[in-house]
Amino acid sequence: MRVVVQRVSSASVVVDSNMVADIQKGLLVLVGIEDADTQEDIDWLVGKIIKIRIFNDENDVMNYSVQDVNGEIIAVSQFTLHAGTKKGNRPSYIKASKPDIAIPLYEKFIATLEREFGNKIQTGIFGADMKVSLLNDGPVTIIMDSKNRE
Repeated sequence: MRVVVQRVSSASVVVDSNMVADIQKGLLVLVGIEDADTQEDIDWLVGKIIKIRIFNDENDVMNYSVQDVNGEIIAVSQFTLHAGTKKGNRPSYIKASKPDIAIPLYEKFIATLEREFGNKIQTGIFGADMKVSLLNDGPVTIIMDSKNRE
């Protein structure tokens, strides 16, 4: 499982001209799922996401987590995070899970994030054509892959 975590001043997701998610200070998390992902991958990533210290303290040092600043989270499924670009100019998405595997894992990811974070997690709509807007604060963007945790 691969995520891109962006510290945001605000973020939103629109589907078919309808706002489906909207937050202020917090994290926008893009989530890519592959067939080999398990609950162990989810647990590790969720722990990292909610505890990673990328928010500034009173001395302008990144010492606070999203929990510490009472921030919000939007999670958006994004199969293109597993794009293979070694050959040619058209990315290959062969490593990205098909919906029958990805949807249950994505739902488990969201449920785990809600349970551990203690706040409602907003989401995009799996498989939809989403318009994601964000004001990246910093900019701060962190890439994490549960297969590279050692």
